[in-house]
Amino acid sequence: MRKLFFIFVILVLALAAGAFWWFKWHSAPLQYRTAVIRKGTLQVTVNATGTVEPSEVVDVGAQVNGLIQSFGDDPNHPGQQIDYNSKVTKGEVLARIDDSLYAAAVESDKAALAQAQANLVAGKANLQLKQAALDDAAADWNRAQSIGENSGALAATQYDQYKSTYEQAIADVAVAQANILQEQAAIQQAQATLDHDQINLNYCTIISPVNGVIIDRRVDIGETVVSSLSTPSLFLISTDLTNLQVWASVDEADIGKIHDGQKVSFTLDALPNQTFTGTVEQIRLNASLSQNVVTYTVVVDTKNPNGVILPYLTADLDFIVAQHKNVLMAPIEALEFQPTSESQVDPQFRSLNLPPPLNVTTVATRPAATQASETSESSGSQGVLWVVEGNYLKPIIVQTGLDNDSYVEVSGDGVEPGMQVVIAEAGGSGGGTAGSTNPFLPQFHH
Repeated sequence: MRKLFFIFVILVLALAAGAFWWFKWHSAPLQYRTAVIRKGTLQVTVNATGTVEPSEVVDVGAQVNGLIQSFGDDPNHPGQQIDYNSKVTKGEVLARIDDSLYAAAVESDKAALAQAQANLVAGKANLQLKQAALDDAAADWNRAQSIGENSGALAATQYDQYKSTYEQAIADVAVAQANILQEQAAIQQAQATLDHDQINLNYCTIISPVNGVIIDRRVDIGETVVSSLSTPSLFLISTDLTNLQVWASVDEADIGKIHDGQKVSFTLDALPNQTFTGTVEQIRLNASLSQNVVTYTVVVDTKNPNGVILPYLTADLDFIVAQHKNVLMAPIEALEFQPTSESQVDPQFRSLNLPPPLNVTTVATRPAATQASETSESSGSQGVLWVVEGNYLKPIIVQTGLDNDSYVEVSGDGVEPGMQVVIAEAGGSGGGTAGSTNPFLPQFHH
């Protein structure tokens, strides 16, 4: 009997000790990780990468073949020649091609033109001689006709001679006039050849067609350029580096959210501490396919008044799909949090029917209409934020609105900037996770 009593006492003590340690362990207040409700601008964006491009570029080429002999003088740097980054004005000399052959052709053309002009002068003089001979022949022929062929005063053969001489003189004048027309045509031909070769000679001096900045020089002195079916490129000139474009590649899944005039913010790897802005100017229809991914080129206009943005830098762009200003924002984790035990909840709120916790799927499948307009209103759904009051958690029911990958717009009684809301358990027994269930917790409804 004593043995049984002894065993009973040991069991009671063991249970008492176990109960003591269980209650001690579970009564210890849990520690929570919290985040702050803040007020500001909440944006939903589409991210893409792109390249900075000059908005207007002129490709200056060569229209004749030849050796690059020299570059023009840089007006902003005396003693230096035109090079990369040189500022040039319209009509300024950029380069000179060896013009020896073209100059020789022009001189030959000038000589040919002078010869044709001299031939014209000679032809005109010859016409005058032929016209004088015609006048004499006409006078003789008129006298012969007045005397008469059968008068006896003029032999028949002589009469025929006057007639033949007159007709020959007419033909000679016509030939002289035709020669003059030929010489005039020869002059026009010689002049056209001279003009053609003079143009080619002028092409040996490459001039700037616009005001701008040289962003690329593609030839060196001594290099031979050959102009054939395609004009060789010598210089690339940007007409205005204060207005640039960013050419972004946007995935087909996101292109429907992009529209003309849309606001864009972007950063550059070269200037990581600065954020720049722009607007969508064009959505190009010529999509490209790479590794089964279809992308569209979206052109974004941006200002560069200080010249800090350089052409061809890589840009990381955020197209602003929706934007709500001056709203309260809670971290998504705060709306995903759910207590794991009823004992964590303030007793006066344990019987409430609370909205379900938010989860990543809920955010990802939020109606597109809510995110697609900058003036869209709250989606009307509810969520729960938890705050620590003493040893308990107090729920605050809020209306949720616009959301992105990090924050959700919230509103409701009791929500204010700077409020600390629970995002996870940091210690104690158990760990709160979004979506966990417990039969002792308040019942959540959908």
